[in-house]
Amino acid sequence: MKKFKVLGMMSGTSLDGLDIAYCHIWKENNTWDFEIRQTRAISYHDELFGLLKNAIHLSEKEHANLHRDYGVWLGEQAKVFIEEHDFDIDFIASHGHTSHHRPEEGITFQLGHGQLLANTAQQKVICDFRTFDVANGGQGAPLVPIGDSLLLPEYEFCLNLGGISNFSFEKDGSRIAYDIGLANMPLNYLTEKIDLKYDDDGKLARNGKLIPTLLKELNALEYYKLSYPKSTGYEWFTSEIIPLIESHEGTIADKLRTIIQHNCEQISNAITKEQPRKNSQVLVTGGGALNSFFIDTLQEKLGSHTKVHIPPKKFIEFKEALVFAFMGVLKDLDEINVLSSVTGARKDSSSGVVFEPTKNH
Repeated sequence: MKKFKVLGMMSGTSLDGLDIAYCHIWKENNTWDFEIRQTRAISYHDELFGLLKNAIHLSEKEHANLHRDYGVWLGEQAKVFIEEHDFDIDFIASHGHTSHHRPEEGITFQLGHGQLLANTAQQKVICDFRTFDVANGGQGAPLVPIGDSLLLPEYEFCLNLGGISNFSFEKDGSRIAYDIGLANMPLNYLTEKIDLKYDDDGKLARNGKLIPTLLKELNALEYYKLSYPKSTGYEWFTSEIIPLIESHEGTIADKLRTIIQHNCEQISNAITKEQPRKNSQVLVTGGGALNSFFIDTLQEKLGSHTKVHIPPKKFIEFKEALVFAFMGVLKDLDEINVLSSVTGARKDSSSGVVFEPTKNH
């Protein structure tokens, strides 16, 4: 089996920037294996950050312009990275940046024009991994579980703490995954008020005091009562979470602590419901894995029978870029890369759109 050399590109809801991972991916003895060879995290400059953050409110024309401009920008970042290291590349697999995600209305949109990305980087591009699943009645999310299932089979649960929290696990021979609820989105929303991008290692939250009424109201949110498959995003956060956070008195530290307590209660409920085996392992990735107060609280909630496993920092930060690289490989082989058991679609699919670069004259 050939070794695929792929550039995975990911931008998440937390808007902390673009993650790029140059990966080697191959199959040996019927088992997939991978190596993350080189990575880069690129912060968004203020103008781009503002546009992406408010993309949901842009007019149709402004949205189309951003889609094109961001595609070119992604292509430029990829080109610099590839040329700097003189990488041999089969293709780029790009997630893009989600501006709209309302699967119940059949709508999902990832910014970052594939053809312009391909033309700018002068590389084949595979992108737009969500649309086909949504068109088939699925949630178009979460997509990472295919990577959990095939690249990380040794963990009973794979938990991602990005802007929102989601996890995946095997159940009755199928991969199940869904968005549990909140993770870093409300934490970063609060720290921005005091000019901090995030609460470093959860130091502020650790010193805060619990706000019991806020905790109770967060835990009572309707979303947590829905059965899976389910996914959520920025729209839910702005319409339901921000008003709750703002309606309570308390310091930023108090609110941070309360939200972490809430997050961990919901995550623990979701995991415990699946009756984990004794000493089962929960692999934690995403920015929340670097917040020791978040992790300590989660371990405390889960108890001693379920162990939280924190992998090396590079893997935490670039797991999603790796998985989109892997989804690109599966698409290239015309193999299933989106699971209907996860998204609720009518069928599994080999999703993604392929763009070949048009040669520069």
